[in-house]
Amino acid sequence: MTERIKRLINRKNKRDVMIFIWNSVGSLLDVNECIVIEVRKIKRSDEQNSKLHAMLGDIAKQKTFAGKQRSIEEWKAIFVSGHAMATDRDVEMVIGLEGEVINLRESTAKMSVSRANSLIEYISAWAADNDVKFMEHRKFAGWIK
Repeated sequence: MTERIKRLINRKNKRDVMIFIWNSVGSLLDVNECIVIEVRKIKRSDEQNSKLHAMLGDIAKQKTFAGKQRSIEEWKAIFVSGHAMATDRDVEMVIGLEGEVINLRESTAKMSVSRANSLIEYISAWAADNDVKFMEHRKFAGWIK
């Protein structure tokens, strides 16, 4: 039995998923003293994550920022910060341990599906305004809205 069980629950399958979880708990407790069951709102999807990183990769290959080529992670920080400003979210800048300026930005891994969609749309709009060409094989269909 796997140590981790993850299931998407919706109105149509909630009974079946809960029965599955109920049955799985017994097997997990046979080999563990205690376990944790977590129920939470869905966060961004794997498809959204793939699309986001593919877009950032294309931008990193084609554009510079502040006069330099930037990595995917740097572009992510740039876009998450800009997106926060554009959507009236708090942007907090603090002085770091060594006197550097740090943007305590939102985590993309913790974004809801709708928030991740908003970020992807923000990046798409910026890319369109800045002549970024996304590679055809990086177009993703079926990402959750």
